[in-house]
Amino acid sequence: MFGMQSQSDGGSLFSGGGFMPSQATQVNEGGFSSVRKSGTATGLLPLTVKQISQATQKPSDENSNFTIDGVDVNNVTLVGMVFNKEERVTDVSFYLDDGTGRMEVKRWVNDAMESAEMADVQNGSYVRVHGHLRSFQNKKLVNAFSVRPVTDFNEVTFHSLECIFVHLYNMKVQGGATQPNSASPVAKGPPTPFSNTPSHNQFMSPGPVSVGGAKDLNRMVQSIFEEPANLAIEHGVHVDDVVRRLHGFTKKQIMESIAFLINEGYIYSTIDEDHYKSTNG
Repeated sequence: MFGMQSQSDGGSLFSGGGFMPSQATQVNEGGFSSVRKSGTATGLLPLTVKQISQATQKPSDENSNFTIDGVDVNNVTLVGMVFNKEERVTDVSFYLDDGTGRMEVKRWVNDAMESAEMADVQNGSYVRVHGHLRSFQNKKLVNAFSVRPVTDFNEVTFHSLECIFVHLYNMKVQGGATQPNSASPVAKGPPTPFSNTPSHNQFMSPGPVSVGGAKDLNRMVQSIFEEPANLAIEHGVHVDDVVRRLHGFTKKQIMESIAFLINEGYIYSTIDEDHYKSTNG
């Protein structure tokens, strides 16, 4: 079970985010949760939201474990920013955004200690989540048993690197190999604390990857959303404003670029389907 070591010395950072596995858990020298020969991950598995979104599950069995990289997954750890926190009598829920996507996290509150833990979790703050990966009505969510604020932003970097390392390790254990063009589990454009511009973001690619003129249009659309004046607008930029700025392109072309940027994690919708904001804002 989860112990108080998650808030102790710095060594806990390099042992699955502070969770100390049971004696039955196989852990390598790097400290991350390993994989049994049966193909089941033991302990905590560091993941990104995108990896979870691609997880598979047995049809018509919401109680079965998910499979990621050929491994059965139960307990996971994620790091990201808190959005849309909602407090109720018995639980607290919020959306976790790690730059690769967003997913719902629910923390059941049964006593004063758990209530105090969730009081420290605020919208716009970074947290590390430990929890069980579950499915409800065909929707993936994490039932958290620990949510703690990130106080050292090196932990965000470490988690991203750990996700890559564990992904490659599990693929090797399964006897597979990653393809050169396979999607990375790490965020391409997360709302990181290090910078507000992609040029300073060490995890962000130089620009959206596409081909020909579409690539240039993607860059132009992205640059509009990342202008300082537009970053300051809480509800984001209206699609029509982008269309007016880019002469020579149809609204359909611009909407295709917007869809591309959303899928790649560069922008997200705000108050409706016509307003969008950069994830670097």
